[in-house]
Amino acid sequence: MDNQQTAIRTTYFSILGNICLALIKGSAGVLGNSYALIADAIESTTDIFSSLLVLFGLKYAKRPADENHPYGHGKIEPLITFIVVAFLVTSATLIAYESIRNISTPQEMPESWTLLVLAAIILWKEVSYRIVIKKSVETHSSSLRADAWHHRSDAITSVMAFIGISIALICGEGYETADDWAALLASTFILYNSYLIFRPALGEIMDEHLYDDLIAEIRTISHTVDGIVGTEKCFIRKAGMFYHVDLHAIVDGNISVKEGHDLAHLLKDTLQAAIPNLGHVLIHVEPHEDNSLPKG
Repeated sequence: MDNQQTAIRTTYFSILGNICLALIKGSAGVLGNSYALIADAIESTTDIFSSLLVLFGLKYAKRPADENHPYGHGKIEPLITFIVVAFLVTSATLIAYESIRNISTPQEMPESWTLLVLAAIILWKEVSYRIVIKKSVETHSSSLRADAWHHRSDAITSVMAFIGISIALICGEGYETADDWAALLASTFILYNSYLIFRPALGEIMDEHLYDDLIAEIRTISHTVDGIVGTEKCFIRKAGMFYHVDLHAIVDGNISVKEGHDLAHLLKDTLQAAIPNLGHVLIHVEPHEDNSLPKG
């Protein structure tokens, strides 16, 4: 199974999980007198829509390169990530607003059984986070990484709700709003996680230099190709799950143009065979003079 299909299947897993959790949290929050759980349900509902957006982005990114998009459609991924972040910020703002409003309003004591619901939710969301973040690393998908952080944010919100309800139940009368304060604190964690998701996506869309390890791997592989004396400049751009490479390769300055051309193709084929997630690889041939030292 290729990376794109793996990412799409992982997103279906997220959508199904979020639908189930939104229903469970919402029902438990209403029946158990817990706004923190209702806030959790709100976030899970936004997670459903954000996961649907991620699914759309992944399917769109699968489209092959065409005349208008010679590098493919992978740049849709960071754009979708920006929208996912907007969902996160919106849900955090809504949770904070409702929490502040509820703090100043007389509240009923949460039901103790809501803690059992929250414990199960926390466990499930952390497992979901680990599954999706692992797949995002395997597939190099920025939008799938954003989806994974939605699971982690949900787990954080649930942890805050668990703490708030526990305080209310232990301390008794006068502490009914503890879970509202917990929901308010959770909203700040969600905002912080939103920045953590947004920053790498911005770097990707701006072609920021973020790939030193991959560059080092490319240089190492290049030196294994007979006829490649060394490497010079190496620039990398990420589009979706693929990395596009511009590499300056140093060859013997006395060989023919055809020999240099053949070496460039050999190097390109070697790199793409060794690193499957490379997209376009452009090799610029530089002559190596006898009085110079190989670079890279």
